[in-house]
Amino acid sequence: MTQREFEIIVFGASGFTGRLVAEHLLSTYGVGRDLAWALAGRATTKLEGVRTSIGAPASLPILHANAADPASLAALASRTKAVITTVGPYQLYGEPLVAACAEAGTDYVDLCGEPNWMAAMIPRYEAQAKSSGARIVFSCGFDSIPFDLGVWFLQQQASERFGAPCPRVRGRVRKMKGGFSGGTLASMLATLEAGKRDPSVLRTMTNPYALVPGAPDTRQPHGDSVVHDADIGQWSAPFIMAPINTKNVHRSNALMQWRYGRDFTYDEMQLMGEGAGGEKRAKAALNQSRTQLALLSFAPTRALLRSFALPKPGQGPSKHERETGLYEVLFVGDAADGRSLRAVVTGDKDPGYGSTSKMISETALCLTRDVPREQIPGGIWTPAAAMGGALIERLQAKAGLRFGLEN
Repeated sequence: MTQREFEIIVFGASGFTGRLVAEHLLSTYGVGRDLAWALAGRATTKLEGVRTSIGAPASLPILHANAADPASLAALASRTKAVITTVGPYQLYGEPLVAACAEAGTDYVDLCGEPNWMAAMIPRYEAQAKSSGARIVFSCGFDSIPFDLGVWFLQQQASERFGAPCPRVRGRVRKMKGGFSGGTLASMLATLEAGKRDPSVLRTMTNPYALVPGAPDTRQPHGDSVVHDADIGQWSAPFIMAPINTKNVHRSNALMQWRYGRDFTYDEMQLMGEGAGGEKRAKAALNQSRTQLALLSFAPTRALLRSFALPKPGQGPSKHERETGLYEVLFVGDAADGRSLRAVVTGDKDPGYGSTSKMISETALCLTRDVPREQIPGGIWTPAAAMGGALIERLQAKAGLRFGLEN
């Protein structure tokens, strides 16, 4: 790559999550001292307001770029080593920037939780990214970094202790305080609307191997019912992010030459407690999720949500709510010989905003600083397959995540 003016450009910095990304970069790296970075978006006046509100100096550059103007995105991509984009839903606004980065050899990270769009982008741009050297990495927030890297971490530990990865891994969300972002809901609504227009979207969403070319014929657990995890001693209910995270975990396995095995199975659920009370809560959660999905499938409901429920630009949870949020995910690996291993991933901020903004920031810096192209060439990657242990180390040092084993 030729010398670039910036190491990082934050595209969409006037949005709530984009502003949090800018806050993290400013507080952690400053401006120009340890990091050459810039804010970018279509409304420079709003970006100037963000720069002022986060306490950044006037020397922090502001660049104009518009998702609807491919030429502006091409100019943006040519000036930086990596782009962080928080402009979603990506199936509505994301493709031109992917195209620009793939052409310019610029690394790209986003917060995409839209497998239907990702499945379309991979065959469309992977060859070009490989040719230019661009590393395109989707899903660099709460979906799917704690889950993708949680499985990677457990499998690394299993290989060291058992001599082989675990053919069966279960992800179980044990604690979560703080909701999903408005962007997550907007993406869900966009996906549902796409599914109404194109039935293949539903097939993609229900296929755990949707992001894997030449997938093995291994039946995966559905994770869409109430389950009693006897070894954990709790009941589990479906987890709303599982259809996204499971696809990324399986793509990681494929990109790493089936390191987890071609017969690897993975499912992801949310723990609801022990005994009769846990079973009752799990069944209630299942019924609630089915009701919510049915309502979201109803066009007038989606219209109402767009009008009233989604956070407006610049809105989101308070700093107190973000700071007091947290999450904890348990991973249980079952070895072929009957032994098991447990790993836990924790985050110290709310998942949808506080933790996500730090994760995507450090993922971009991991690409530019920790994984040279000689090691990880251009292509469309997952966080675990591209960065693995290097990203875990950076997230633990800079983003408030913890990865460890549990007895």
